[in-house]
Amino acid sequence: VQLQASGGGLVQAGGSLRLSCKASGSIFRLNALGWYRQPPGKERALVARIDSGTMIRPGSTDYADSVKGRFTISRDNAKNMWYLQMNRLKPEDTAVYYCNADISTSGPYDYGTDYWGKGTQVTVSS
Repeated sequence: VQLQASGGGLVQAGGSLRLSCKASGSIFRLNALGWYRQPPGKERALVARIDSGTMIRPGSTDYADSVKGRFTISRDNAKNMWYLQMNRLKPEDTAVYYCNADISTSGPYDYGTDYWGKGTQVTVSS
């Protein structure tokens, strides 16, 4: 399984970016999906997470306090993709953003393995 993140770039404060992550390979089911970020000189931390939901309930989401109301995570299971819509960006959002996924590969009783993408740089200028 491989994860490929895209959509990073340079944007002015107040602007928007949309990150995408695509999972490829032998995938039975995408479970929880997430985005993390690592600012320069700091540790990697959770930005947003979405669980798999059910047939009648969409995936529940969770956000870091610093991005609540500005960022939105979503998923498209049919495409094995998930997204992070980032609005009203601030210079402190500058970081390398990593997509993360818990993926079951062997069948319904496979509770999943953690995978990481290589990261995409987001730079917000003031």
